[in-house]
Amino acid sequence: MASALLNSPTFALQPAPEQLALSTNYITNFNFLNQYLPDTYEKEFERYGNRTVSSFLRMVGAEMPSNSDQVKWAEQGRLHIKYTSCTSGAAIGSATAIITVADANVTAIAIRVGQTVMIQNNTTGVYNKAVVTAVNTTTATFTVAYYEAAGQAFAIAGGATTVCTVFIYGSEFKKGTSGMVGSLEAEDSIYSNKPIIIKDKYTVNGSDMAQIGWVEVTTENGAAGYLWYLKSEHETRLRFEDYLETAMIEAVPAEVGSGAIAALGQTGVAGSAGSEGVFYVVNNRGNVWGGGTPTSLSDWDSIVARLDKQGSIEENVVFVNRGLSFDIDNMLATLNGWNTSGAANAASYGLFDNDVNMALNLGFSGFRRGYDFYKSDWKYLNDPTMRGGLNGTAASATGTITGLLVPAGSTSVYDQIMGKNAKRPFLHVRYRASEAEDRRYKTWITGSAGGAATSDLDAMEVNFLSERCVCTLGANNFVLFRYG
Repeated sequence: MASALLNSPTFALQPAPEQLALSTNYITNFNFLNQYLPDTYEKEFERYGNRTVSSFLRMVGAEMPSNSDQVKWAEQGRLHIKYTSCTSGAAIGSATAIITVADANVTAIAIRVGQTVMIQNNTTGVYNKAVVTAVNTTTATFTVAYYEAAGQAFAIAGGATTVCTVFIYGSEFKKGTSGMVGSLEAEDSIYSNKPIIIKDKYTVNGSDMAQIGWVEVTTENGAAGYLWYLKSEHETRLRFEDYLETAMIEAVPAEVGSGAIAALGQTGVAGSAGSEGVFYVVNNRGNVWGGGTPTSLSDWDSIVARLDKQGSIEENVVFVNRGLSFDIDNMLATLNGWNTSGAANAASYGLFDNDVNMALNLGFSGFRRGYDFYKSDWKYLNDPTMRGGLNGTAASATGTITGLLVPAGSTSVYDQIMGKNAKRPFLHVRYRASEAEDRRYKTWITGSAGGAATSDLDAMEVNFLSERCVCTLGANNFVLFRYG
């Protein structure tokens, strides 16, 4: 069924800011022969409400200084050992077999003589248990002797090697033998990010600063007055503050051969321009729900099952656009006794502390299904001037993001710059700072107007600058909801 909302008229993206103050911002009609005065509303009407979109990182993260061009941290690897791309060349019924580990990014296998392993065929699911009798780290192979008298339980598929999964569950040694040969070193995953420099500027000439308008202007930060340049300066500041957050969310590293590297970084050097934003990191190292919005309990069960395999963080916040928010509400409403038309039956009034004479609360703030999930609307995903203006249907929205699951709390990491373990929120911002320079949020005025006396320019220039990056710790605990 087509939407009943017509495409015209629609929400307006204009008027948008201009680079110059326009003459139309001031009174131009000085016809004193007109005996009628217009009845004017002096104050601007705030038809779009609060237009800012920032607050996400302030809710879930923190800001900390850094004194380097690069931020590095180490994240723990798995405690137990498992390989999922192993091959066995032995025939069915063999008492022993040579297993080859072919997993990607494995430089030295961590299996030792005497350890007991489970070996399962990836295709059929049949398995054996065995003890390791020999290991060759050079060729990434190890020999096993099966516990089962029937020998290897799975056949060689089509005369080729058989792919299987191996994990260690213990060890067993003869009486009177020496101890375990060799030891294992903990393996960390090292990640890094680089800060980017974000700038903005507002300029007004001295003459326009002396011009009084008839409209009382206001902004979201409480600024008010009859001087139009005050509004433009404050909106530039608000826009810059929004970009401080959205740049951390959307930033991507420049690829080798890209125009951005040639314009901003060292030609041909990967990572010399751009930064790793939250969406980029979760897309590459986190969990991705590719179906747009999970609409059923079974969908969330699959998400819970994935979280079980990751860090199993107890409390999580799901930042959602309007579509995902309604889908969650509808799913929970159905479970709670509402009918398919959205009307509540008698039981629902008591559950939601509602009665028949008051407006029903049709929304949910959270639910528990294995873990605690708290739902929060994310204005950035709804705002039509940001991601809210992108395609939003499964047929045309490959890559359109509908929400982000963020683990709550903090995690312990080894900070390479500080040289020690530290507690950090899963999401936090690092900005450049030292005793001589703090680049978290710099603003300064130049020119010869508005109190500035730094040059002979008959204008006031308000400059903004920040240098920062976002650190996404434990991206494997995040879930990105998107189409495609």
